[in-house]
Amino acid sequence: MRPLWQPCCQSASSGDNGRVNRTNGPGPEPGPPAPRSRGTALVLDLLRTAGAEGISRLELAERTGLTPQAISKITARLRADGLAAEAGHRASTGGKPRTVLRLLPEAGHAVGVHLDRDELRAVLVDLAGTVAGERRAPLDLGAGSEAVLTEVAREVTDLVTDVLRVPAPPTLLGVGVALPGPLDHARGVLHRVTGFPEWDGFPLRDALAGRLGVPVVVDKDTNAAALGLAVGGERGSFAYLHLGTGLGAGLVFDGTVYRGARTGAGEFGHQVIQLDGPPCPCGARGCVEALCLAAVARGDLAEAARVLGAGAANLAGLLDIDLVLLGGRTVAGAPDAFVGGVGAVLDARARREGGQETAVPVRAAPGGARAIAEGAAHLVLSPLFGRGDA
Repeated sequence: MRPLWQPCCQSASSGDNGRVNRTNGPGPEPGPPAPRSRGTALVLDLLRTAGAEGISRLELAERTGLTPQAISKITARLRADGLAAEAGHRASTGGKPRTVLRLLPEAGHAVGVHLDRDELRAVLVDLAGTVAGERRAPLDLGAGSEAVLTEVAREVTDLVTDVLRVPAPPTLLGVGVALPGPLDHARGVLHRVTGFPEWDGFPLRDALAGRLGVPVVVDKDTNAAALGLAVGGERGSFAYLHLGTGLGAGLVFDGTVYRGARTGAGEFGHQVIQLDGPPCPCGARGCVEALCLAAVARGDLAEAARVLGAGAANLAGLLDIDLVLLGGRTVAGAPDAFVGGVGAVLDARARREGGQETAVPVRAAPGGARAIAEGAAHLVLSPLFGRGDA
């Protein structure tokens, strides 16, 4: 199989301390570049969404706007690369039956890593987004870069080796890493992670790519989760609010993750809603995160949901979004309390502005505990299917 990405990943072998090292060729690109062509990406995306039933070349041409000749060249190359295969025939309205093609999910894999403040979770997914393996381990994000990188490299290498039987097979496209922000997604550099100032300025993407020998993409945990939701079928414009060891938001507009001009959008937890309120680890006072986590700590989930709802109402008023999705371990522990409490605040806001029918709906986000890790894997996979850096 020819490589999916240019430049390609060279062969690799396991080195000391769980590292994966290249045995030849240049060092890894920090993040995965774009696939060969826009047309190839469009075809791959349609093959992916068609699933096992497949899709005909004629349908591919109709849906992409490409000529039948271009579709034939693209699909021939994908078959030669081992990415697609024939999946039988479909009756035609005239002429001979149409041959349908399907994606071969096992032809490529990505690892998604969620670094929480106290836990690491890694998943290995195939091209269809199906989880093929998962690992969890305790983590101290404040233990320092060397300890954290060593743990990430060990867990990623062990996960890939357990499932694919080699540390870095040609089908491993890269590793996506999601963790609390703020950070610079474009350069893969962390900023002052709330509660962990020692990470400020650390080039996590390049440091981890050097250890693993494969491309690495870094993003905020909330952006990764939001991306996973968009890839999974959530439509329109929505906000994903994550309440766990911290509080943040991922924003999706028209199917694309919005990161802002400096990739700093979504720092939802640090909007001040109570002047001269309790101090927050970020240095401000009266932040939504500080108030919400304090209510959770004392067991007042109704108050925590009310505070979260106030922040969500601000967000809905500013952005006029279609939907609010709630996730994170705290929400997962009492989804009805948070969905109901946040929904009540948004309903009250809608009544003040002219009618409850305009209230932004609130739902618990699907995906469970590994939603962020799966979303992190899609940081690697999405460009392959023409979704840009979304």
